[in-house]
Amino acid sequence: MTDNVIEVRGLVTRFGSNVIHDGLDLDLRRGEILGVVGGSGTGKSVLLRTIVGLIRPAEGHIRVLGVDVGDAGEAERRALEQRWGVMFQDGALFSALTVRENVQVPMRALRLDQAVMDGLADLKIAMSGLPWDAGDKYPAELSGGMRKRAGIARALALDPEIVFLDEPTAGLDPIGADAFDRLIVELRDALGLSVFLVTHDLDTLNACCDRVAVLAEKHVLATGTIEELTRLDHPWVHDYFNGPRAHAAMAADRRQG
Repeated sequence: MTDNVIEVRGLVTRFGSNVIHDGLDLDLRRGEILGVVGGSGTGKSVLLRTIVGLIRPAEGHIRVLGVDVGDAGEAERRALEQRWGVMFQDGALFSALTVRENVQVPMRALRLDQAVMDGLADLKIAMSGLPWDAGDKYPAELSGGMRKRAGIARALALDPEIVFLDEPTAGLDPIGADAFDRLIVELRDALGLSVFLVTHDLDTLNACCDRVAVLAEKHVLATGTIEELTRLDHPWVHDYFNGPRAHAAMAADRRQG
């Protein structure tokens, strides 16, 4: 039996009369990196935010680590939130806090000693691949790639079982994006993470993802490996996975493998 850490069933999300998802089903398996792709307006980031409770669905059920998110009480909900970490686009760091203080934000709810939080934050910063002195810097002093790594460090603050990544390589140059792809895989392997990764980056899909879920027509059209999806008879899927950029990304992945 497959060990799913996230199960979404019959999800409906809407804003007013605008229906974003209608009967969406999706699973994230333990230990996998799942890429979520789709055209503009298909609700990739909306799905992520709905799973973590920032958007309330109109219908459907979401189970995360065996807990029904909609039925969870306040204490159960708080406990569940400590078992996942989220990195939003560009890191979404607090500009008035240093990197170390940003990483400590999730820790403060646990009322840890300051010295303990300092040590844990420095460990997470090092794990994200940032230089030793990055903890004392403010977000404005960092490059885009460094801000994203700081965002990863904060997502790892409470040793989560699941990490949600929203467009982690958007805006990075090819070298920086490749390094970030490798970091995602290294962290998954080292920490046993399950990763829910929203992206449009074909290189990231090829470098990182065990499976890919395609959002189209208000639901998950298909889920599978890239090889499986290239054989799917659907116009958007065909153009996305069989176009010249897709062939270049797959060729680059084969060369690195």
